[in-house]
Amino acid sequence: MSEGLKMTSLLVDSQYFPPIECYKTLINVDILKIERYEHYQKVSFRNRCYIAGPNGRILLSVPLVKGKNQRTIMKDVKISDAENWQALHWKTLVSAYRRSPWFEYFEEDLQSLYEQKFEYLLDWNQACFEWVNKRIGFEKAAIFTDQYQTTEELVNVTDARDRFTPPGDQDEQAGITNYTQVFQERVGFLRNLSILDLLFCEGKRSIEVLKNA
Repeated sequence: MSEGLKMTSLLVDSQYFPPIECYKTLINVDILKIERYEHYQKVSFRNRCYIAGPNGRILLSVPLVKGKNQRTIMKDVKISDAENWQALHWKTLVSAYRRSPWFEYFEEDLQSLYEQKFEYLLDWNQACFEWVNKRIGFEKAAIFTDQYQTTEELVNVTDARDRFTPPGDQDEQAGITNYTQVFQERVGFLRNLSILDLLFCEGKRSIEVLKNA
């Protein structure tokens, strides 16, 4: 890198198969940091993602030991296995994307991921993050934080914690629209779904779709 160019660093919260909007931001940074010392925040992408279904968005939510109202440090948040949520999520993904152009190419590997057991949400999210990064060709390694810092305390780091939030009023403008979704003719284009939606629809072209959005 030439002396005149400045390295960009971004801090984000840990997310379950992050939304496409997040990835559009990630591909333009040099250094990626993932927060692990914040308190868990409910109603966020930390334990949920959205995919496309025949009737609209489908929510996939990872159950937690103390439920969504806990105030636990993120690195200590535990997954609840009281219900077989991984089997349910996998069944939902198969049902939603089995007719997508690229699902069959990733099906076996992704099923293996959903058969692995994880005690902590942070570890599960990171496994999902690394899995999809390898498939789309996103090569930037993520660095975990070693302490919590407020926005004011961060030095030369853009704070994107909680910048990406579940669908709401902002969703009409969020995300990208330059690819074709499985149920688009039926329910219209659904913005800012999980990166899995882009992967199953565009495969190895996903990174280029993000860059050209």
